[in-house]
Amino acid sequence: MAVSTAAQEVGLKRGEFAIAVHLGLIRLMVPRDGGRPMVGRDEIERLRSQDGFPEALRERVRTVGTAEGARRLGISPDRFTRFARAGCLTPITFYLNRYRAIVWLYLADELTGFAAREPQLLTGRSPGWLRDRLEGGADCRAGNWRSRRVERLLSLTEDPWARVAVLADTLDPVQLAEVVDDPYERAYVARLRPEPAFGPTGPVWARETMAHLMRADEPDELLWRRVNLIMELDNAREVRPAPRPGGDRRAIPSPGSERAPAPDPRGDADADADARSRSRSRSGPESDLVPGVPSSVPPSPCPGPGPVHAPTGAAEPVVGLLARIGLRRRTSRETNRRQSPPRRATFGE
Repeated sequence: MAVSTAAQEVGLKRGEFAIAVHLGLIRLMVPRDGGRPMVGRDEIERLRSQDGFPEALRERVRTVGTAEGARRLGISPDRFTRFARAGCLTPITFYLNRYRAIVWLYLADELTGFAAREPQLLTGRSPGWLRDRLEGGADCRAGNWRSRRVERLLSLTEDPWARVAVLADTLDPVQLAEVVDDPYERAYVARLRPEPAFGPTGPVWARETMAHLMRADEPDELLWRRVNLIMELDNAREVRPAPRPGGDRRAIPSPGSERAPAPDPRGDADADADARSRSRSRSGPESDLVPGVPSSVPPSPCPGPGPVHAPTGAAEPVVGLLARIGLRRRTSRETNRRQSPPRRATFGE
């Protein structure tokens, strides 16, 4: 059945149903042809057979804002906001009020768990690390929400190009073009970008806000996302090439095909030539994606976005990866600087 129908069947609002899908409480069936996701009737029966349905399910996806969340924790709204800005609390979703300001929402169950784990933070003076983080201007709400969403979307797919599409959403178009330099690959990734369960709903400015929040905005997170994207992209290229208009589509077998067609020697020769050309371009001195990236990334004021995702297949050697994010070029510049006499640094070095 359609997603909207399934939401009515289990007694959830659209926003609650989307959160349930995001948390993995409800499984969707995504057609292979890229159509709208559906919900199987057996999934509806599974939910109905659970104890406490539908109140238990509704309670697991219940969200609260700052005021109600502060009341649940027994603290002031200002202190609740400080906890959220410092990264102690992670939003699950958001909405835009009439002034188009972002209003973050939090899972009620997670707030209860936070109060049980960290009772010492709810009373007395805030610890020094929290004060230092806030005095440094940290606001981890968007970054934590983004990391949570990316982790969940990656866990929902094994397709290498779909994983690339998830990570591509975390970079702006300029940075994405630096990492995915092939325009046909970027077009393919754009078609595979995940959509909300109910599709692109809401006004245009609301969808633009969602796209803006999905993009990394801190230097450490930008470097992290680029490294993850490079690894997933290399794996996707090894599994299968992105389709090209007028190209050899036999490299991508259809889901219902029983056997692969015979290889084309001319296509293999063209692919070998393209691979040699790409290898020369990567090994040259100009193959840097993030010029001037420090060899040791300083700690971020917010909790880190998590470990680098290991791709589903083999990735390129670590040395090649470092060269592609700019570390090799910086190392060579530092070596030359040590061998040359001291001089006044110019702007941009």
